[in-house]
Amino acid sequence: MEEDSKPKGLASLLAARRSLQASLDRSRALASALDRAGPRIGEIQQRLPSLEAAVRPIRARREALVSAAGHIDRAVGPAAAVLKVFDAVHGLEHSLLADPRTDLTAYLSLLQRLEEALRFLSDNCSLAVQWLDDIVDYLSDHSLADSRFVSLLKSSLESLKSSSAPLDGGLLVAALDKLEGEFRRLLDDHSSPLPMTSSSDDMTIAPSPLPAQIISKLQAILERMNANNRLNRCVAIYIEVRVSIVQASLRALDLGYLEITQAEFDHVQSIQAHIEKWARHLEFSVKHLLEAEYKLCADVFERAGPPELWAGCFAEIAAQTGILAFLRFGKTVTESKKDPIKLLKLLDIFNSLNKLRLDFNRLFGGKACADIQNQTRDLIKRVINGACEIFGELLVQVELQRANPPPSDGGVPRLISFITNYCNTLLGEDYRPVLTLVLVIQRSWEQKKFQDSLLIDAILNIMKAIEANFENWSKLYEDATLSYLFMMNTHWHFFKNLKGTKLGELLGDTWLREHEQYKDYYANYFIRESWGKLPSLLSRDGLILLSGGGRATARDLVKKRLKAFNEMFDEMYQKQSSWVISDNDLRVKICQLVVQAIVPVYRSYMQNYGPLVEQDASASKYVKYTAEGVEKMLGSLFQHKPERSMSLRSRQTNGKVSPAMISKYHTTPTVV
Repeated sequence: MEEDSKPKGLASLLAARRSLQASLDRSRALASALDRAGPRIGEIQQRLPSLEAAVRPIRARREALVSAAGHIDRAVGPAAAVLKVFDAVHGLEHSLLADPRTDLTAYLSLLQRLEEALRFLSDNCSLAVQWLDDIVDYLSDHSLADSRFVSLLKSSLESLKSSSAPLDGGLLVAALDKLEGEFRRLLDDHSSPLPMTSSSDDMTIAPSPLPAQIISKLQAILERMNANNRLNRCVAIYIEVRVSIVQASLRALDLGYLEITQAEFDHVQSIQAHIEKWARHLEFSVKHLLEAEYKLCADVFERAGPPELWAGCFAEIAAQTGILAFLRFGKTVTESKKDPIKLLKLLDIFNSLNKLRLDFNRLFGGKACADIQNQTRDLIKRVINGACEIFGELLVQVELQRANPPPSDGGVPRLISFITNYCNTLLGEDYRPVLTLVLVIQRSWEQKKFQDSLLIDAILNIMKAIEANFENWSKLYEDATLSYLFMMNTHWHFFKNLKGTKLGELLGDTWLREHEQYKDYYANYFIRESWGKLPSLLSRDGLILLSGGGRATARDLVKKRLKAFNEMFDEMYQKQSSWVISDNDLRVKICQLVVQAIVPVYRSYMQNYGPLVEQDASASKYVKYTAEGVEKMLGSLFQHKPERSMSLRSRQTNGKVSPAMISKYHTTPTVV
């Protein structure tokens, strides 16, 4: 029994020992773990206040928190709405940074949504921040939150209030920049110069420069640009593109002559072709090119702003595309040296401007075109005053030529030819109404009444002065025969060149018939006092052919008379070889009369008495010409001599239509 109880006690003791050992091991492990956790617990203990403030910033009694809840809810609601709109703005970013040309309508719709969002943010951000600011102040004043938490909130709100960054991060500006690019692209891709050449005579009204659907797109873009105060930049783009297009159209017309200097205009004839082109090109530019631009400006910008907007846009296009250059060209013509032909050119310029008067008033009548208006008025004033001054000086300058010598060849003075043609031109359908209107306007400026007979009286007085001139010139010839030739030439010129003309109608049939009669009168005198004297030298008196001494006496008389005839014929032929009959029909007729007066008599004389001399050893001294030779020589007389073309260059420097200018039309002997 005792032996059985001992083993049981030992087992219990061993079990207790093992239990104690296990407890000891666990104690040691716990002690080791506590040793390792000690530093971390100290760190947590140090951070606990800040963690506690972050986790539970609100430390107040329940009653105080309930009182603040309503204030907090009112501030958080608007702030949440603002944040929601911010999210919507960021949602538009990808689409608005894409190319607008893909779907312009959709792009503009998105842009409008962005504008609306930004207006909401602009209107509500400040208010939301202010409400949040008030709540923070409330929390601080009532000590409802930790002071560090309140300070952090205030710092964040101050940053929001002081920030200058755009609410959309620059998205609106980027989108508007893309719209500007699309505006330019639409203009560039659908604008093209008109196909023209400088010789185009079939210039017609240009079609609409842009398709209707493109104009609609431009208008839609302008609407958004205007809403964002970016309209001026689009206007500048529009002007730049359209100016380049119109300039390209005009470049084909070769308008280099518009820049010709005044010095190059000294020769009036050189500007005639330029003025004709100027009138045609100005009409085309105004009636077609600028008219189309005027309508296009109105169509594109009519909904973008007041009329002054598109009117100013058009004015800039007109100024930059050459209308001012056309006006400067006209001014250069008015400043060129005065010349009678210049009057016609000034009337051409006035007529062109007057035809375009209604177009100018409509296109350039607004305030935006003030510069064009001023330069146009100045040009018209210069043209009218210059034309009236030249016209008024014509009579005086014609009278001043009276003291000059007449043409040495007896031909029609260039002055007479020029003045008669000139006056006839002024009375023609092309110039008479224009000159009359110019005189009416100029008289109205001087507050003088215009008389219907003013133009007619001036022309008649000039013609009276011309008649007085050539009557005086006829008396200056030392050779009366040459004077008769001169008078015959001039009277015939008046009759033939004025019959059936406006000037001839003004002067009347009686006046014309008188000159025709005077022509016949002086033609008879000319022949009688010159070639008509030669037949009498071939007298047959004493020429009785007898044998012996009578035949010798007859031969001596024939020799003597042939010698006298030859001497006078040679002298007269040599002298009159330098004379001219300006009109070819009259020349042929006079030559025929001279031939009829001389050749039959000479032929008969030589047939009857020539053999007496021809058998003589010295026959060649007396028988110099055959009848056919005399006829040929006489038929070659009075022919027009080639000469240099008339120069219209004015040499005066005092601004007047000088005598030198008129005299050059006088000194040239024959009619051109």
